[in-house]
Parts: sequence; C-alpha cells; structure tokens
Amino acid sequence: MECKFSALAPVKAYGGGIGIGESLRNGFVLRWKASNCRICEDSGGNCGFDNITYHFKCFCPDRPHAWNCSNTTRLEYSPAGNNRRVLVIGLVTSFAGIGVLVGIICYFCGKFSSKKIIYFWKKKTLTYQSVEAFLRKNEPLAIRRYSYSDIKKMTNSFKDKLGQGGYGGVYKGKLHDGCFVAVKVLKEPKGNGEEFLNEVGSISRTSHVNIVTLTGFCFEESKRALIYEFMPNGSLEKFIYKENPSNADHQLGWETLYKIAVGIARGLEYLHRGCNTRILHFDIKPHNILLDENFCPKISDFGLAKICPREESVISMLGARGTAGYIAPEVICRNFGGVSHKSDVYSYGMMVLEMVGGRKNIDVSVDRVSEIYFPHWIYKRIELDEELGLQGLVSKEDEEIAKKMIIVSLWCIQTDPSSRPSISKVVDMLEGSIDSLQISPKPFLSSPPRTTVDSSTATVSL
Repeated sequence: MECKFSALAPVKAYGGGIGIGESLRNGFVLRWKASNCRICEDSGGNCGFDNITYHFKCFCPDRPHAWNCSNTTRLEYSPAGNNRRVLVIGLVTSFAGIGVLVGIICYFCGKFSSKKIIYFWKKKTLTYQSVEAFLRKNEPLAIRRYSYSDIKKMTNSFKDKLGQGGYGGVYKGKLHDGCFVAVKVLKEPKGNGEEFLNEVGSISRTSHVNIVTLTGFCFEESKRALIYEFMPNGSLEKFIYKENPSNADHQLGWETLYKIAVGIARGLEYLHRGCNTRILHFDIKPHNILLDENFCPKISDFGLAKICPREESVISMLGARGTAGYIAPEVICRNFGGVSHKSDVYSYGMMVLEMVGGRKNIDVSVDRVSEIYFPHWIYKRIELDEELGLQGLVSKEDEEIAKKMIIVSLWCIQTDPSSRPSISKVVDMLEGSIDSLQISPKPFLSSPPRTTVDSSTATVSL
C-alpha cells in the first residue's frame, strides 16, 4: 500500500546549491511523515520507497511487506534516478513559497502604488548621491567627517540639549581633546538636501572672527549633523527682549549692544565682499547670532544661504526664504526690486531695531496703537527730536549710541533696495560721527506676522 504523507520540505541541497534550479541539478534531501508503520517496525523492518512501483513499503531482511509506513525517513533525489514524483513534489513546494512571496509583494503594492515606490526610492537615492558627490568634490574642506556613532558619543547620547529650531535640535558635545562643541542634529531631510549642502558648502568657505566655525559634520544615510564651536553665551535673542522675565538678569549695556551690532555688520561685510564668492545669508535674526564668552557675535545657521558670483548684484530666486519679520519686501514680492545682498541689509536693520527697543518690532500687547510697529514709533521720535524713551539710557554716550543705531537701522529697512546702504557703508556709518548721519525717509511698510517660512519649499536658480 502507498503511504499518505502530511509534510514535505527540502532538508539539504548537495553541492552547496542554494537556488531551486541548482538544487534540482545537484540533488537534494527530502523528509516526510507517513502513517501506520508501527507493524513494520515491530516486525524488524524499515519503511522505504520502492523506485519501481513508486510505493512506500516495509523492507525486511527476508522480503518486502506491504504495510504502511509512519516514521520520518529520508529520500535522496538524484538527477540520474527516476524519481519524477519527488521532483514534482519539490517543484510544487517551491512554487508555493514563491506564491507566498508574490502575495506579500502584492499586498504592499496595494498600499503603495508602484510609481510611488519607484519615485521614493529614486528620489532618496539621487539625494544621497548628490550630497556624496558634493562632499567628494569638496574633499579638501578643513572640516572632519564623523560617523553617527561618533555623534552619539560626543553628545553623551544627546543628554545636554542647548536649543531647538525648525531644523532640529542643538546639543552640547565634547571632543576627544576636551574641547566643547555644539552639535546641530538635523531633522529627517526634506527636498534634495539643499539645506545641508548650503550649510556645509557656504560656511566651510569662511574664516572670520564674526562667523561661527564649522569643525565637522555627519552624513550617514538619513542621519545628518553639523558640529560647531561652542558659544557659552548662546544666542543674542535671550539678552535683548525685556518683556521676557527670564532676561531680567541678562540685560546688556548700550556699549555692548553697539559692539555686537558692529561685529554682525563686519561679519556680513565679509560674507558679501571678503570671500571668493559672495554669500547671501537670507536669515539674519537674533536667534542666529551666537555670542562667545566675551560677547563677540558670530553669524550662524547657513541653511538658507545662497552662494553667487561676487560680480552679480541681483540674483534670480523662486519663492521666499527666511523668517517673517526680517524678510526684505523684494524677497516676498519682486515688484519692490531685485533680490540681492541688500536683502541681508534689510534683515540686519530689523534685527538692530529689536536690539535697540528691547522688544519685537511688532508688539500687539502695547497700550497704544501707535506703538505696535516699533520702527514707525521710533522714527517719529527721531524726526521730532524727542526723548527716545528707551530703557537703560543713563548717560549722554548711551543716548548717542542708541540714536546712531536707530538712524542706521532706519536706512537699512528702506522699502526700495536701491535706497539702502551696502553693508560696508553700514559699518562706516556705525563707526563714524553721529553728526554726519542724516535721517532716512520714513519706512512705510510694516512686517507680516512673525512665523517662520518653510525653507524646504523654496527653490533657487541662477
């Protein structure tokens, strides 16, 4: 009688073959379970397969018996043999496994269309390749590349967080030589990796006392981080807004504010004129100005920066980039003029006015409507030669510093870019005599509500 089996699976392939075709060519071992073989075993026989009759039989020393088998036994298949049934069984089993795999693939294809899967894979691959190509091209950069495990070690698994922004978090780290660093861990990358390339590509070209130093970076699949010199006093914003109770003990004197304003202007002058290529920052604001232990300012966060030839005064740009409240009018609407280095000058002017007023330029919490937009309020006082009404003015020198910073800033925020001074002229105005400064025309535009523009939606072309 034939035995009925309930399980069949390849056990071993001869010759090291791992594929179906190679296993069939070289031979393989199968195991199965049959039924009712106890009588055969009790009589001293062994269940086996008859190659002639294709039946499972009980083989005894004297003669074969027709009892059914139940023990687990082995059958070796060889191409030279005539075991066609075993071949069919092996093929059926293999195709069943392939069918399961096809079913799984079809399930996921139902959730994600093939076009989406191909697009996602292609986009991710191209982004990774473009960044790697850029890094290889700029291999001589004087900055070190770290692995993500290195980043985790230097930050003690991101234990000490210094700040958070739209780009990701900043953590305090420590290098092997004992030097402290600030590690900016970027969020899951969007777009084509433009922000990461902007940061590495632009800041690695710089070397200036008023530009933060990039000492290293990490690019490992989706893990991206930037390692900067550590700035003990953090960002400028925590020192200038008087309405914040936490800043009560961190107010800066007018002399210090003035030196910070001059230092930022010198940093911008270097970006606009001191490099081999002109670098436009596009995100000058207090949050992106870092202060060292001596309150020396350093411009940071070059994620929105644009590198362009020095001889080009106007660039072509699609979409707005920056932070509302500091964005120049022409960056939002081209009817006001072309986008150029004068756009950074506008942002600088708005920032210095916040340093002077100790408040946001737009403040709806003030009592009088005329004070909501600080540039208009302070312009009227300068125009009428009234008391400035600013906190901390304790001497004539303080008043002159404040007045000089205000006049220069009002020139910087002129609506027409051609009416604004270059940043080099701004440095001259700040360092010159206040008697040589003329009052600017009144800036007639107010800024939009203070929300951050998503830089990932901005595309740039030259």
